[in-house]
Amino acid sequence: MAKVLLVDDEQRMLDLLTLYLKPHQFSCKKALGGQEALNYLEHEHFDIVLLDIMMPDMNGWELCQEIRSTSDIPIIMVTAREQQEDIVKGLRLGADDYITKPFHEEELVARINALLRRVQPASEIDINGLRFREDAYELLYRGQFIKLTPIEFKMIGHFMKRPNRVFTREHLIEFIWGFDSDTEGRTVDSHVRNMREKIRQSGFPIDDHLKTVWGIGYKWVDST
Repeated sequence: MAKVLLVDDEQRMLDLLTLYLKPHQFSCKKALGGQEALNYLEHEHFDIVLLDIMMPDMNGWELCQEIRSTSDIPIIMVTAREQQEDIVKGLRLGADDYITKPFHEEELVARINALLRRVQPASEIDINGLRFREDAYELLYRGQFIKLTPIEFKMIGHFMKRPNRVFTREHLIEFIWGFDSDTEGRTVDSHVRNMREKIRQSGFPIDDHLKTVWGIGYKWVDST
């Protein structure tokens, strides 16, 4: 579960952002202004910061610059301003992205997830709480370990790393068992079926993501 630091001088906006993000398995910490945000950052770990620009005690540009002096944590500027020069200034000071008010919940969540994927180590992927950790040889959902066979683990990682791409059974046989393998397509189906069931039992909505493309193979749908 990604931990988000929300920074704004309006309690109403902090509450609204939390309302948007919590259903998407984000843990939210609210900072009412720049100084409170710096205090939290000094003592806690966060995965991303959502930062308002127009704040009285310390504006978003100043806070962004202060954060960047000690940390490379991803930062999204959240602002009602749409002037091009304000956006450029934020990006030059170290922000990674921006979103202007008013915005849709879906756009906010998509931008956060896209940024988190870009900064994740290549060996670790987190999609809606399902975390694939290649180096640690772990697949977890909300911290719960999902026990997979080596073939199932290799297969789910292959899907999650390449969303929205269709993989034929022939491709999966070559990738997992090798070019000269005499493995048949129904063996692939059997492994996918077992893998789906194990992940489904953890509570993750696997059927919303791992889709069967009838007559061809499978693909991972990234709904974020």
